[in-house]
Amino acid sequence: MTQVLNLTDIQGNILKGYGRLSFPKARYIFFHISRAESGRLFINSLIPHLTTSIRWRPFGGSEDDIERPTTTLNLAFSYEGLKALELPFQSLRGFSDAFQMGMQARSAILGDDNSSSPQYWDPIWSGKPVHLWVSIYAQNVESLEKRYLWLIRQLDSKEGGIELLAGHRGDDGKTLPYQDASAVYRDGLPSSQEHFGYHDVISNPFFEGCELKPERLQGNGKRIYDKQGDRSWQALATGEFLLGHPDEAKEYPAAPTPRQLGFNGTYLVYRKLHQNVGSFKSYCEQMATQYPGNDVDLFMAKLMGRWPDGTPLTLASSTEAKQAVDIQMSRLLEQAQTSPDAAEELVRLRQNWRGFDYISEDDPYGFKCPVSSHTRRANPRASLEISDSIADSPSGLVNRHRIIRRGMPYGAPSHVPSDSGNQGIIFMALNACIERQFEYVQQQWLNYGDAFNQSNDKDVVAGNQDGKGKSVIPSDPQSGHPPFFATKVPRFVETRGGEYFFMPSITALRMIVRGLDLR
Repeated sequence: MTQVLNLTDIQGNILKGYGRLSFPKARYIFFHISRAESGRLFINSLIPHLTTSIRWRPFGGSEDDIERPTTTLNLAFSYEGLKALELPFQSLRGFSDAFQMGMQARSAILGDDNSSSPQYWDPIWSGKPVHLWVSIYAQNVESLEKRYLWLIRQLDSKEGGIELLAGHRGDDGKTLPYQDASAVYRDGLPSSQEHFGYHDVISNPFFEGCELKPERLQGNGKRIYDKQGDRSWQALATGEFLLGHPDEAKEYPAAPTPRQLGFNGTYLVYRKLHQNVGSFKSYCEQMATQYPGNDVDLFMAKLMGRWPDGTPLTLASSTEAKQAVDIQMSRLLEQAQTSPDAAEELVRLRQNWRGFDYISEDDPYGFKCPVSSHTRRANPRASLEISDSIADSPSGLVNRHRIIRRGMPYGAPSHVPSDSGNQGIIFMALNACIERQFEYVQQQWLNYGDAFNQSNDKDVVAGNQDGKGKSVIPSDPQSGHPPFFATKVPRFVETRGGEYFFMPSITALRMIVRGLDLR
């Protein structure tokens, strides 16, 4: 039976990646609630303007769907925020332990130590508790400013009881009342690149009810076996990402009461991650002089798991193979306008950017894409399978740990690579269980390598490195080269703040502003 979701009840950024839908500008605003009634009135004024998951006409929608807006608006609450809104204790205790504790209390699990410790986070995270997160995405700066000023007017009309929190570090050490983010622009146009120079968020999990074309599932769903043992792609269970729906274990994820409070809601992980671009570039250049072939681009691809343009190493694991793929892509792009065969071949080639699982590509040992690479550790696909029939799915050990990634770079690119600049990623993850999904990936896959037979080696790009760690790049025995050890890996990514939030459905928001009373 096909899952049918009420898209008008689900907040929009759960099903929509705004950045790829031509919203290259974003702003995140945080509030503290000191009086519940003021908080409820403020939220009530926002509800009619919130962006839902209903489809837009230019992006797959039909004539019955709505036009794409110029800005989007969404909100979510911290656990302390729900307490400030005076939700009943019976409802509050139904939320997950990690959400109730908050991100700072989970710093040991997340690897937020040394330069990533909460004591070094932006000032906003050490003052009054953050209660409410509001996001604005926009097609341009003018629309962003207009919507932001509208939001502030809603705040001013409440006459106290809710406060805009400042304290976000910006350029030149300035602190701002909001966190801005923006796509990285190349040649005057927004790109999907982040500050290390790689295309980001190429694959994201699709779940039942997303109403997407079957071919979009390749690389974004889960691998399954049919009765003949052939592999194919299917959507993940809705309950992996939305509360109130069955998950991959055919169970309902833990949720608060009453049922409608959690139904169609999800948990939002918000993290500000600073990128040490100078260290990353200089380290790769130094190590590449020792790597076979002395090719810095290939060495960087081996660390990341993809080439900068997103080409997976399963498709092009050497410089020569990458050049051949580039030539093939250029030819197909030129011929696709006039040749149906070329157009079909181009579609297949593009599907290979997502539709692989390492095992089917005959790369179980990481000779093409190292097991230690960032993309393979963050999303192992089917590479952790231990038998052909586990859970009737070659990705059965991975499906319970998937997250939807949402986010946007912040800060302007540096002309000269530097660690001191204001550049990084506002990383956001959506999941139905923080502990089993986001925290598991962060702790077990990125900061501990046992699942990949990497002992305690950390993720070379995003792990909490201390300058003493290493990363092993396997070498195909037929090449005659021994494995390469990238040693003394510095910390390339530092946490600058964050929190766990709950993103309710529209129905739940209306319940909250009316005031829940379970007596």
